[in-house]
Amino acid sequence: MTQGINPWASNQSIDVGKLFSEFGIEPIEDVTGGLPTVPSFIRRGVVVGHRDYGLIAEAIREKKHFNVMTGFMPSGHPHLGHLMVMKEVAWHVAQGGTGYIGVADREAHAVRGLSWRQCKEYGREYLACLYALGYEGHTYYQSENTALKDLAFEAAIKINFSELSAIYGFSQETALAHAMSVATQVGDILYPQLDGGPAPTVVPVGIDQDPHIRLTRDVAHKLRLFTVEQREGYVSVRSKNAPEAAIDAVHAAYPGSKRYEGHVDIPGAALAEVEVRVRGIEIEHGGFGFFLPSATYHTFMPGLQGGKMSSSVPDSFISFWESDKDLKKKVMGALTGGRTTLEEQKKLGGEPEKCPVYLLNLFHMTPDDEELVEICRKCRDGELMCGTCKKETLERTKEFLKDFREKMDETAHLVEG
Repeated sequence: MTQGINPWASNQSIDVGKLFSEFGIEPIEDVTGGLPTVPSFIRRGVVVGHRDYGLIAEAIREKKHFNVMTGFMPSGHPHLGHLMVMKEVAWHVAQGGTGYIGVADREAHAVRGLSWRQCKEYGREYLACLYALGYEGHTYYQSENTALKDLAFEAAIKINFSELSAIYGFSQETALAHAMSVATQVGDILYPQLDGGPAPTVVPVGIDQDPHIRLTRDVAHKLRLFTVEQREGYVSVRSKNAPEAAIDAVHAAYPGSKRYEGHVDIPGAALAEVEVRVRGIEIEHGGFGFFLPSATYHTFMPGLQGGKMSSSVPDSFISFWESDKDLKKKVMGALTGGRTTLEEQKKLGGEPEKCPVYLLNLFHMTPDDEELVEICRKCRDGELMCGTCKKETLERTKEFLKDFREKMDETAHLVEG
């Protein structure tokens, strides 16, 4: 695998710096300065990077239409490791975005071997968590969405096995269904624009999911009938594979434009207005007019024993349905960023940035920024011992889970199927 990232693995280490330098991910803080409010997951550095998020920030500021979309593979019970992306989706919906949630049951069936019934049951749990966060928007299961499957087929026309091998490390032993699930994921990401028309669309994901984003952006580009570019004094609309009738339609839409073989030049036109009109002409002539999807990338919530919090490692995660007994065992038995002895802890202080317990507070359990800063300071200064911190975090987590389950009960009627 060229870049060493497997979106289906749970035990890998990812070089974030390499993703920034080699694959074009940019720092998120570069484009969030103009947001009306900056959410905690950006303020605290949980979301670290983006692709084309400037389009989304502009849409939020100017109250323009945009979508937020993500998917969940129902391969097990949801847990706190899934909560961050759920919060990101709910926040973007609250900022005016149209929400889309895809339950990736085809992927879970193909890649993890779960039965369709299991996929449905786990999918309901994910949706219950989203509704408890106040999510309002569209939801669907891949296997039940005919329009999605048709779009995935169109996307698959633009993907070859050489690309799949280079991006995902697929070999001759890789099941065809696994490759088909990739095309379906591409369809998932583009589906909001198929459903509601071309619009900026942000996909909040963990940084290990970047291969899916890169592939989808490539496919979205290949599905366009035209490229639209600003030139000196005019806008150039060039055919990629547009029918002659579509080129004629562009020419007819702009009196005074110049029609050439395969392209139209429009003197004095505004680029943004031409882009909107050309997207509409593409749709009228069998195309899609897709925007390249944007993405935000968040770091992993660490497992309680280190590594990634994963459904396949029971001791690593905290379930939303965790019993008090099991919760206490997991939190009190978690790794920490403390020193080897109490004396060293008081003298040298702890290392909160390495501590799963502190990071549990940073991600979810301490919503007040000032309180979190104080926890961090006391840890570094050797004032807060690990045992005390664990006990306090345990109580916060118990209260959080209690409240969250109550909200799930209140919104249970929203879960379909």
